[in-house]
Amino acid sequence: MLNKEQKNKIVKDLSEKMKTSKAVVFSDFKGLSVKDMTMLKKELRKEDTNFGVFKKTLINLALKDAGIETDVKKMEGQIALAISQKDEVMAAKIIAKTAKANENLKIVGGLLGSKILSVEEVNALAKLPTKEELLAKLVGTLNAPISGFANVLAGNLRGLVQVLKGISEKAN
Repeated sequence: MLNKEQKNKIVKDLSEKMKTSKAVVFSDFKGLSVKDMTMLKKELRKEDTNFGVFKKTLINLALKDAGIETDVKKMEGQIALAISQKDEVMAAKIIAKTAKANENLKIVGGLLGSKILSVEEVNALAKLPTKEELLAKLVGTLNAPISGFANVLAGNLRGLVQVLKGISEKAN
């Protein structure tokens, strides 16, 4: 059993993480095996996402302290939080992928910054490409005209070489 000091520390830490987070995913993990929970935590940790289980009362206090108006007690099941500090979509992607493979894990809501998200919005967020994928697409899009221009210039040089080669063959 936690004493009041420990609970206050948990609420303060959780509140600070929520204030600075890019996204938070609330999930119901009731019935999830220890092995599956460990795998999920490991996968989330690789993406710098904190995953923890807290009492709903402590989560509500942390949300209130962070200035977010929602009631976790209305959410069904045992609630776990995946708090992502770096990427807006990665926590949602990992939780959604795991939930698809394991029916005992369910997304019950989320936060994007301080905006409250429904289950549907979290699932839509999970379908978005990651920041790295978007940056790769942007670089590819920016690089395409440059590559085309280089090919056009190379084509002109190839044409000049062919003409000079033809002239030299006629001269011989």
